[in-house]
Amino acid sequence: MTPVLSGHDLVRTFRSQRGQTRALSKVSVEVPERGAVGIVGESGAGKSTLLRLLLALDSPDSGEIRYRGERLQRRDRGRLRDFRRAVQPVFQDPRSSLNPRMRVGAIIAEPLRSLRVPGDHRAMVAGLLRDVGLDPETADRYPAEFSGGQRQRIAIARALGPSPAVLVADEPVSALDVTVRQQILALLGRLRDERGMALVMVSHDMAIVGQLCEEVVVMREGQVMEAGPTEGVFHDPAHPYTRQLLAAVPQLPDTP
Repeated sequence: MTPVLSGHDLVRTFRSQRGQTRALSKVSVEVPERGAVGIVGESGAGKSTLLRLLLALDSPDSGEIRYRGERLQRRDRGRLRDFRRAVQPVFQDPRSSLNPRMRVGAIIAEPLRSLRVPGDHRAMVAGLLRDVGLDPETADRYPAEFSGGQRQRIAIARALGPSPAVLVADEPVSALDVTVRQQILALLGRLRDERGMALVMVSHDMAIVGQLCEEVVVMREGQVMEAGPTEGVFHDPAHPYTRQLLAAVPQLPDTP
C-alpha cells in the first residue's frame, strides 16, 4: 500500500559562519494510511528538521517528500494548498503557537478560512471544541484564560479543522504535567481512531511513542539508527543507541 506521507533519502545541511552542519543524512520515513509513526531521539538528533520537511515548511537539499505517492514540490501552489489541508501540525508549546490577541474561535477558524474549507465555520468551530473536550462557549475567550492542557486542546482543534489525513505532533505533551499529558495522549489516540487519520509523533520520550505508535524511527545525529514495528524495537532493539534510550525509561507502557 502506498504510504500517505513519506520522505526518501532526505539530506539537509545548514550553513553558518562556522561552516556546514549536516542535520539530516539520507533519512527515509514512511507513514502508512491511518498508521502511527513515532520519531524519537535526543536533542540534536534531527527530529525537528525532519518534521519541517514532512510539513513542507522547508525543502531538502536532496531527496524528496511524497504525499500519496506523488512528489511534493513547494513551487506547485495548488498542490501545496491541498497538502496543507491534508497534513496539519500540532506544535510543542501552545503558548507560542496560539495568537494571544485572537479569540479562540478565530484561532480555530483561521485555517478553515485560509485553506478555503467550505461550510459554516462558526458551527464547525463549535463542533471542533466539543471534539477536544471543551465547551463551545469558550470560543469567545482568549488563550491566556486557559491552562496549558486546555491550550493544547485548542491547538489540536485548530489542526483538525481542515479534516487532515495526517496529524504531525511535535513533542505535544512535553510541556505538560504527567496527569494532563496522559489526557492529551488519550485524546490524540481517540481522535485518530474516530477520524481515520495517520499520526506522526515526534518525541524524545520512548514511553510516549510506545503508547501511541505502531512504528518507530530512532534517530541520532541526523541519521536513522533503527526503524521498525514498535513492539519489536522495544523488546528486541538491534542498535546500542536504542537500548540506551530504552534504559532511560523507568517503566515501559504496553505497546499498541
